[in-house]
Amino acid sequence: MHAYFPPAPADWFVSRSHGIVRAMSENLRSTFEKITPALGWGDRSPGGWLRLADQPLVILVGVTGVGKSTTLRALQQAGAAFTLLPDRRTLTDHLIIAELQRLEGLTPHPVVDRRERFDYTRRYRQRYPGGMAHALTQLWFDPLLLTGPLVFDGLRGSNEVGYAVEHLPHSRFVVLHAPDAVRIRRLLARNDTFDHIRSEDLHLADGAMLGSFADLGLGEAAAYLSADEQQALLALAHKERIPVDDLARKVRIVIAERQNYDPAATRTLLQTSAPDRTLAIDTTEHSPEAAAGLILTLLNQG
Repeated sequence: MHAYFPPAPADWFVSRSHGIVRAMSENLRSTFEKITPALGWGDRSPGGWLRLADQPLVILVGVTGVGKSTTLRALQQAGAAFTLLPDRRTLTDHLIIAELQRLEGLTPHPVVDRRERFDYTRRYRQRYPGGMAHALTQLWFDPLLLTGPLVFDGLRGSNEVGYAVEHLPHSRFVVLHAPDAVRIRRLLARNDTFDHIRSEDLHLADGAMLGSFADLGLGEAAAYLSADEQQALLALAHKERIPVDDLARKVRIVIAERQNYDPAATRTLLQTSAPDRTLAIDTTEHSPEAAAGLILTLLNQG
C-alpha cells in the first residue's frame, strides 16, 4: 500500500523557501558580528572573508609596560608596511567581556577597572582554554580592506601562547620583556586613562611613614619586587612628587597582572616550542628604534 499525500498549495513552496532563507540569514547574524568594517567574529562570515587563523600573523607578546605601544610607534615611523589589527583592549571588550556579560544575563557594558578586566579574562580562559588566542581563532577579515602583513598586539601568558602555537600555525611571535620594577616606572611616566584601579580599593598610609609597599597595603608586592626595588620606587615617587595613591595604583596593576601571567614562563614556552617562530627582545637593552628594526627584519622575511 502506498501512502497518499495531497499536493501542497503552490504558495507553500514560496513561503517555505523564504522561511529557510530567513532562518539562514538570522543564523548568520547570530553567529557573526562585525567589530570593524573589515573585521568580525563568529562561526561563519560574509562571502570573501578569510579566517585570521590561516594567516601569517606577527603577534606581539608581553605584559603592560614592556614597551609594545612605543615599539609599534617606532615601527610605523620607520616606514614599515603592515596593518595593525584592533588591539587586545578592543578584542577584550568585544569578544571576552561582552560574551561573559551576556552569559551572565547582563547587557554588555564597558569595564574600566583593570583588576576587574583581569578577572573577566581569567574567567574566559577557564571557559575557553587559550584565552585571547582562542578569541583570535574566532576572527574573520576582509582581505580587500586589510592588506599587507597583519600585526596583533598582543598575547600574554603561557596558556595563550601555547594555544596560539598550535591553533595559529602560520603566526610568528615577538616577545617584549622588562623587569616588573621597570614596568612600574614606565606606568608612572605615562598618562594612560586605561591604567585605572578603583581608589576605594587602595589602603594608603602617610607618605612620610612609608618604608615598603606593605605600608600601602601591598604586602604581596614582595613576591615580585625586592626590598631594594621597592625602596627605589618609593624614592622616585618622593623625588618626582608622584602622589602616593598614583604609585599604589600602578603597583596594584602590575601585581594583578603578574597574578594572572608569568612573563618568564611565557617566553620560555615560546622559545622551546616554536624557536624558529619567536623573536625575544629585552626592552631595557634595546631602544624602541632598535626593537623596531628587529621586527622590521622579521616583517620583511614574509
